Amino acid sequence: MKIGIVCPYAWDVPGGVQFHIRDLADHLIRLGHEVSVLAPADDETPLPPYVVSAGRAVPVPYNGSVARLNFGFLSAARVRRWLQHGAFDVIHIHEPASPSLGLLACWAAQGPIVATFHTSNPRSRAMIAAYPILQPALEKISARIAVSEYARRTLVEHLGGDAVVIPNGVDVGFFGSAEAKAEWQGRTIGFIGRIDEPRKGLPVLMKALPAILAEVPDARLLVAGRGDEEEAVAALPAEMRSRVEFLGMVSDEDKARLLRSVDLYVAPNTGGESFGIILVEAMSAGAPVLASDLDAFAQVLDQGEAGELFTNEDAEALAAAAVRLLGDPSRLAELRERGARHVRRFDWGTVGADILAVYETVTTGAASVATDERVGLRGRRWSARD
Repeated sequence: MKIGIVCPYAWDVPGGVQFHIRDLADHLIRLGHEVSVLAPADDETPLPPYVVSAGRAVPVPYNGSVARLNFGFLSAARVRRWLQHGAFDVIHIHEPASPSLGLLACWAAQGPIVATFHTSNPRSRAMIAAYPILQPALEKISARIAVSEYARRTLVEHLGGDAVVIPNGVDVGFFGSAEAKAEWQGRTIGFIGRIDEPRKGLPVLMKALPAILAEVPDARLLVAGRGDEEEAVAALPAEMRSRVEFLGMVSDEDKARLLRSVDLYVAPNTGGESFGIILVEAMSAGAPVLASDLDAFAQVLDQGEAGELFTNEDAEALAAAAVRLLGDPSRLAELRERGARHVRRFDWGTVGADILAVYETVTTGAASVATDERVGLRGRRWSARD
């Protein structure tokens, strides 16, 4: 099958949507499908052979964050060329309601279109206001996927229609087989995310850290991600700053090793999350998870059965839970075991099969419509001859 996938966000800026698209493309290629991904990318960005650049992205405030998107006449022309050259059996557009390549592809594409909705935003005035503009494009979509029940709810409430829920996928084996790194072990707490993006929650974790260190003085916080490291620790007492180690941007391999090494992974995100791929990655690597009680996180963690939850933006609650867990090896072992069982439903072997089933449904439907149209056309010709 020839599959075209449209990524709305800059390929060189790490994010859950980009990782999902990359891993989906890799999975489909391993199965023997022909895949091309269209994504915003700077000229100097190294790209996998299956990624086609649609040009430089620009930063735009979107869904409580700053997304790097690509939109305009030049981008539209590149989308049309990519579609014409690809002659795809199915086009899979991610975030078609965002002002980026997905919307442009919806306008330009012909044939079966599958759309995945990642955004969870229960009160998006912008999405409601944009609906008249989006409607003609959205009506061309053959099948809709939402990565969580909360992304599905956002779609239903703002844009109408419905979607099948298929979660983000993870290569569970990749994370599970990673080797721990000795220097990252020993009473370590892990955090991975953009340091300078408040909704990722690092300020909440930093606020909780003094209370954690007061009870567990040998604990360390390992932080992986880009951002201003000095600003991140500015509110910490000077004597505690050495207990925070910044690792900068890490490779996929080192991310897996980090998650394999830590005693506890903390996800203090404050909002705007529709899924929580990092939670699945952490569970895959065997890291016990402590996360804010966002609806999407609670769903991923099976309502607290596969990982513990604390009250969102409550640094005291975070600290109390972290101290309790770090002092209870049996509970940490229980969370590792439960997470390992729970995470199997997110493996690409399962998620990829579900997505392929959607592709096959829409392509089969399109083929049936085309056959009916040809039969109808022949019938009209015979009638004209009569």
